[in-house]
Formats: sequence, C-alpha cells, structure tokens
Amino acid sequence: MTAAPRVLRAGEGDRGRRLDLFLAHNLDVSRAAARRLLARGAVRVDGRTVGVGAKGMSLALEAVVEVAPFARPEQQRAVAEPQAPLAVLSSGPGWVAVDKPAGVPVHPLREGETGTLLGALLARHPELHGVGEGGLRSGVVHRLDVDTSGVVLFATTEAAWQRLREAFHERRIEKVYRALVVGRLERDGEVELLLVTARHRPARVRVVGEHEHPRSARPCALSWRPLELLGPATLVEVRPRSGFLHQIRVSLAHLGFPIVGDCVYGAGADALEAPRQMLHAARVRFEEVEAASADPEDFASLCRRLRG
Repeated sequence: MTAAPRVLRAGEGDRGRRLDLFLAHNLDVSRAAARRLLARGAVRVDGRTVGVGAKGMSLALEAVVEVAPFARPEQQRAVAEPQAPLAVLSSGPGWVAVDKPAGVPVHPLREGETGTLLGALLARHPELHGVGEGGLRSGVVHRLDVDTSGVVLFATTEAAWQRLREAFHERRIEKVYRALVVGRLERDGEVELLLVTARHRPARVRVVGEHEHPRSARPCALSWRPLELLGPATLVEVRPRSGFLHQIRVSLAHLGFPIVGDCVYGAGADALEAPRQMLHAARVRFEEVEAASADPEDFASLCRRLRG
C-alpha cells in the first residue's frame, strides 16, 4: 500500500513566502533538502507537480502543498561499498583515520550515491551508521573539499564523535596541510580574516570587507611556513587554527598566493597545468589520535617537475 502524501496549507503568515523556505520550515528539513524534494518531483502545489525551478515561487494564501513520503536525513543510509579501495592510516578505540584521494567526496549528498569515502568505510565498519549527524554523514568528524587529498577522521562510536567534534570546535586539533602556491612566498606569517559563504552550489567563500557586518561571517586564522621555492611556485606548510569551508584556499588567494590549480580562487592558478588544486591534508593530531599522509603522486610529481 502506497503511503499518502503529506498535505500542507499556506496560512496567513505564509502569504508570499518562497516555496523552498515553506517546505524547510514545515517539514523541519534544511533548505537544500527541500530543494532536493523539488528536484525529484516529490512536491505538488494546488494539484500541479513542480520542480526545482519553482523553489522561489511565492505562495498564495490557502495554497495546498502536497509532499510525497520521503526519508528524513537521519534515516537515510549511505551505500556500503566493500569493493571500494580504502587506505587506513591509523585507528583507535572509537575512531579511524583514512587517506582520502583527490576527487573522492567524503560523504554522499543523496541516497544511492556511490564512490564516497564513507561508503568504503561503512563496508568495513557498519557500526558507524547513525553516529554523530547520522544518515549520509554518519561518523564524519570533519570534511575536506572533493579535490583536496589527505587525512580524514571518522568516529565509530557516539562518545568518540562527541569528543572529537568538541576538540575541533575548541581548536584543540592540530591540522597540518601542504600546499603549492603561485608566486614566491619567502617568509613565515599568519593571518586572521572574516569569511562568509557567498554561494552554496557551487560553493564559494569570500573575505568580508572592512565596513561589512554579515551575521554569518566567521573569523578564520591560519599560519604558514615556506618549505621550498620551486621556480614560479612555493611549497608551503599551512596550519589552520579554525575550520571553515575553503578557508585555506580563499585566505592564500586573498594574500596574493593562490593555490596552484585552484580555478575558483586563483585567476591564472592553472597556468602550471596542475590536475587539481594542490592542497593536501598531511597530518592530524589530538592526544592519542594521530595520522599522517604522504604527498600523493600527482602532488609529488608536480613538485618534481617544478624542481627540474
């Protein structure tokens, strides 16, 4: 027997409200989840099926919105992929550190998506399903951009997830990255910038201007140390003290040293023909939790080419 759709009716306070915001509020889901419902044709307004293009439509008073049954985010499950390669760097009670290749997402964005780090790990550690945020983010302690390589931590127990998330929030996790940047960066330094997410899909972050005061802006700090001058580029060690989307990439670009291969923040940063943004999470450490990842071959190969 097919479950009946959920029926919502726009009240006086909803007059003129965007459809995606109406759905997010009434279904208690994120705005992105509301848009995914629209994208898969799960929403009807006044008897007519509407797609994601209708996300911004203004609702009329008494508009009837029907939503087909759907799994809530915490009920969703990532696809376990036992055949997917997985490189475990270290592990301990309640946690595991794995080596993420560039191009592999940390977790899926929708049910049925394959080719993620979580899918590979879930096949080896099914107990992590439901840990932390649960659903398609089960066990995920922190994230790396899809095209960034290196160490990623997962928790296999709720207690470990809570402990590690608290440590990240309190900036007690030591994180070390290696980056190839455009230009000759010859001195150590540090910077703190106010950053804000300017766009969600595709994601883009910007530095907040001196006279701006957006509520969602976050102070983000990092330090750097040049390791090797490589002709038109510099190999740099970066230590972020905070955690924010694209923080290292946008901060270095703002300083005039965009990451090689970063076509989002580095105008001309692809001139060295890098296969991706040359950013690698080399080490993570917190108390007994420690993992290190060697430079992947694409990163090391470009360094060799620049030396030559």
